[in-house]
Amino acid sequence: MNSVSLNGLNIYPFLNKHQILEFIRNRKCILIAVNAEKIINQNDKLKKIICKNIGYADGIGAVWALRKKGFKAVKIPGVELWLDIIKANYTEKSFYFIGASEEVINETIIKIEKEFVGISILGFHNGFLDERLKMKIIEDIVLKKPDIVFVAMGTPKQEFFMNELFKFHPALYMGLGGSFDVYAGKIKRAPFPFRKLNLEWLYRLLQEPSRIFRQKVLIKFLVMLFLKKIK
Repeated sequence: MNSVSLNGLNIYPFLNKHQILEFIRNRKCILIAVNAEKIINQNDKLKKIICKNIGYADGIGAVWALRKKGFKAVKIPGVELWLDIIKANYTEKSFYFIGASEEVINETIIKIEKEFVGISILGFHNGFLDERLKMKIIEDIVLKKPDIVFVAMGTPKQEFFMNELFKFHPALYMGLGGSFDVYAGKIKRAPFPFRKLNLEWLYRLLQEPSRIFRQKVLIKFLVMLFLKKIK
């Protein structure tokens, strides 16, 4: 499968979660969720990281842009995909978890170990890292050599850190944003009807009105898509 360029940002037009799970099997790379905000508000450093790894459509805006180019891509929520990756690999591969608060990461690990009995977790740490702690984690990962590393620190911080980690220990990395908080029950995900209609953004806006400033990006994106300015 080849990637598709959207404003110079490479995205893979996966048709379903099974396809992406097969595509990344035994690969050493960084999985990065792509949405409308990443496509139009491009950070050059982040863009380079995405283009040399695997970007997938985590937002409906990215899906619309891919379909506009003739690709039958679907939205693949990262909040679900990381658990699918564990389910497909936990009997054979080892894992390392980084991100969220101390309370959330601890609750996440406890729940993961109950849900996936026998999983090999080589280490975990909260996402509040200074340079000293970053080096400590790098040393620990180099020593333990996990097969799969999940980093939930928010964009672009998590992508920059995964890129740094990859230089020391190539593995499968995936950025998760707030997924640990959702998994641990600290943040409620949009109900199924909202997800079915691709309106998770609306649910989050209703829950957090302050997000209106971020949602302006989606409006700008839709205008650019309508005017065919997403190349």
